[in-house]
Amino acid sequence: MGTLNDKQLEEGKILPLMEEFYTIQGEGFHSGKAAYFIRIGGCDVGCHWCDVKESWNADLHPATDVDIIVENASKYPSKAVVVTGGEPSIYNLNYITQQLKAKGIQTFIETSGAYPLTGEWDWVCLSPKKTSPPLQENFLKANELKIIIHNKNDFEWAEKNAQHVGKDCILFLQPEWSKAKEMMPLIVDYIMAHPQWHASLQTHKYMNIP
Repeated sequence: MGTLNDKQLEEGKILPLMEEFYTIQGEGFHSGKAAYFIRIGGCDVGCHWCDVKESWNADLHPATDVDIIVENASKYPSKAVVVTGGEPSIYNLNYITQQLKAKGIQTFIETSGAYPLTGEWDWVCLSPKKTSPPLQENFLKANELKIIIHNKNDFEWAEKNAQHVGKDCILFLQPEWSKAKEMMPLIVDYIMAHPQWHASLQTHKYMNIP
């Protein structure tokens, strides 16, 4: 990138866009609702079970004018946008959320919380990862806490993170897709014993949609 692009990236006027698409939210509290997804490239959290590893290298994804991204999002009937990654909080998200809100669009983000969170958000889904735990400041910004259950030890990880979120934060346990058949019975038993938690599924994979 040249100097101009570096400045635009710093200001959040351009972002490395991996993909954007209109679909139905598949996970967590807003599961089943129509939304426009904006997937930003770039992530150094490094989850070994990540299903979008192609998002990790930001250089592989075109630096895209945020005004164009916002214009694309505004064409669809659902006035809700989910910003995801990669790890979107690597970037300055003030501009994109300001422009989305100016068009009457609700702003949702899915983040590990490993970086300071910028932008104006109607909903923050915090999904902590052991390789890069959330910053303390991000726990109280979370509307939902979504813990991916890959093995039995992740239940302990879930409770550790739940100690830091606000009292109104909704708690979710979600099986890692490749381990879903093995982990789901454990999740069911755990939630019945600890009813403050809720089950989350990757329903979009069952529906065969993005």
